[in-house]
Amino acid sequence: MANDTDPAPTTRTEEREPVETSPDESGPDQPSPDQPAADTTDDATFYSKGPLRLRGSQVPTTTTDQRLLESRGPSNWVHEDPWRVMRIQAEFVEGFGSLAEVGPAVSIFGSARLGAGTQAYEDAREIARRLAENGNAIITGGGPGIMEAGNLGATEAGGVSIGLGIELPFESGLNDHVELGVNFRYFFVRKTMFLKYSRGFVVMPGGFGTLDELFEAFTMVQTGKVTSFPIVLFGTSYWRGLVDWMASTLIGEGTISPKDLDLFTLTDDIDEVVATIGPPGTIPDAPVDGTGPEQ
Repeated sequence: MANDTDPAPTTRTEEREPVETSPDESGPDQPSPDQPAADTTDDATFYSKGPLRLRGSQVPTTTTDQRLLESRGPSNWVHEDPWRVMRIQAEFVEGFGSLAEVGPAVSIFGSARLGAGTQAYEDAREIARRLAENGNAIITGGGPGIMEAGNLGATEAGGVSIGLGIELPFESGLNDHVELGVNFRYFFVRKTMFLKYSRGFVVMPGGFGTLDELFEAFTMVQTGKVTSFPIVLFGTSYWRGLVDWMASTLIGEGTISPKDLDLFTLTDDIDEVVATIGPPGTIPDAPVDGTGPEQ
């Protein structure tokens, strides 16, 4: 396997680079530093790095994204950035090749921390089951919590269950209900796959990672970079504060247009989710005219 610091294949593991981290750095929807991370020394817990599964001392201290974006890193990392284009290209090729034949699909997003027994988990499971019964494949981030619920609902309906995983030091890997899994090193490649292969987004309660995916979708539709597609925010009590803030502050200050609130549907009704997404083959509404950011 190619080593991050050497474009030629040399070894199956990568030298660990020291890195200074802030005490409050944590990944999207993942345990904060106050919460224990996954025990990578456990026989059942592995860190996924491309095709490799690592644990213990073999787990790198930084992610591939972090090294790519660290302009202050060691000079050899910075000067070898052009070679990383080949790895990035390979991730796009792998993603496109793996998902090209999936067919109509809906992505479900939400927190990794909301596990079985929570209402959000059960709602996500039922939404996924209903959408899969309608002929949609279900795509999630492949992790625990809401993502696991989405994959479980898809398999219960006999549908296609897809997980798009991401390289994170504290990520335990794809959940047991993923039937087609693709692991990515780069967040931006992974987000491209969600946008390209989904005909709708269902956004459950979640943290920074969920918000990142949500606002990426808002931006891409608002600016006309993608054709308008259904975006459903599920959980009115959870999302109402955000929606009210957009209506009062963003529209009030003129940084978005009133019609931008038409980009999404807010609901607590699973039937409305299914109706909003519609059956496969449904022609989406006319694209929303992009007004451009902060216009």
